Formats: sequence, structure tokens, C-alpha cells
Amino acid sequence: MAMHRSPLGLLAFAFLAFAPISTRAADCGSTASPKLDWQECTKKNLMLQGSDLEGANLFGTDFSLTDLAGANVKSANLEKATLVRASLEGAQAGGANFAKIEAYRSSFAKIVAEGASFAGAELQRANFAGAKLTGASFEKAELGRADFDEAVLTGTKFSFANLSRADLSNATFEGPAMFDRAFMFLTRIEGLDLSAATGLEQAQIDLACGDASTKLPSGLAAPATWPCPAEQE
Repeated sequence: MAMHRSPLGLLAFAFLAFAPISTRAADCGSTASPKLDWQECTKKNLMLQGSDLEGANLFGTDFSLTDLAGANVKSANLEKATLVRASLEGAQAGGANFAKIEAYRSSFAKIVAEGASFAGAELQRANFAGAKLTGASFEKAELGRADFDEAVLTGTKFSFANLSRADLSNATFEGPAMFDRAFMFLTRIEGLDLSAATGLEQAQIDLACGDASTKLPSGLAAPATWPCPAEQE
């Protein structure tokens, strides 16, 4: 006996039969190359130094303990990737998306990440020594004890970031940086010229650690507690 389909049922059948496939499975077995799709793949404890991953989809990829030193991740999407104890030392990462990554104790030393986003990232004890971070965003990032020794932070956004015990003391600010509502408990700002910084309030300065050579925006003053004692691990 012939089956009877309602007009609504036929319409639904036709939609399912001819609808385009909107997503495809990540190619976790592929070798590193530009614009590849390693979304949510496991790439732990690998040696990927110098790999060209420009424009790659690395959303949610697990790079724990992986060496990506010198890699090209320009414009790559690493949102929610795991980079715990990984290394991107000297990597090219302009315009890359590192939003919401987990990167405790990871090395971003000498990374060139101008215009990159680290918004909402977990970066406790991360090493950004010598990094070029002009125009980068660390909005709402966790940066406890992060090291920015000799990093270039011109135009960098730290709005709402947790900078407790982070070391900015030898960083370079060649223009304004944004500190709106940043938590700056014992943040090391000795010797910094913050006169062009925006969003700083006296309460933040009172929590931070500066010295007589720290330059502050107009209207803010060094507290009597400066200089702070040497940092204790």
C-alpha cells in the first residue's frame, strides 16, 4: 500500500535530502600546513617547531607540552585551545585569536603577536619576556605572576584583567595602554612610564608596586607603601 506523506512532511524530507553540509570533521591526522582544520584535535607533547599554521582552525586543540617555537600562527583561531606548559617562543602570531585559552606556565617569550587577542585567557605564570604585543588584548585575562620583561605593550588592553603579582617593570610603553578595572595587587610597575596609560585609578596604584621612577597619569600619586619588598615565591 502506498504511503501517504503530508505536504509538511514532504517539505521536511526535501530539506534534509538537499540541505548542504555546514560543517566537516577536523582532519586530525593531517600534517601541519596553513589553513588546516585541527579543531578539538589532540596534539599533546609534540615537536612542531617552525610549523606553518597560518590561518588554521585550532579551536579547542590540545597542545599541552607541545613545542611550537618559531611557528607561524598568524590569523589562526586558537580559541579555547589548551597550551599548558607549551612553547610558542618566537612564534609569529599577528592577529591570532588566543581567546579563552588555558596556558598556565607556558612560554610566549619573544612572540610577535601584534593585534592578537588573549581575551579571557588563563595565563598564570606565563612568560611574555621580549614579546611584541602592540595592540593586543588581554581583556578579562588571568595573568597572575605573568612575566612581561622587556615586552612591548604599546596600546595593549588589560581592561578587567587580573594582573596580581604580574611583572611589568621592564616593559616598554611607547604610547597608551588600557587598565580599566584591572586588578593590580602587587603588580610590579617599577620604573614604568605610565603617564599616557588610560583607565588607571588611585586604588589600583595603591595596590601595585612602583618606585620613585614610576611615572603616573596626571592626578595619581605614589603611595607611601612604595617601594614594595622584593617578590617572594
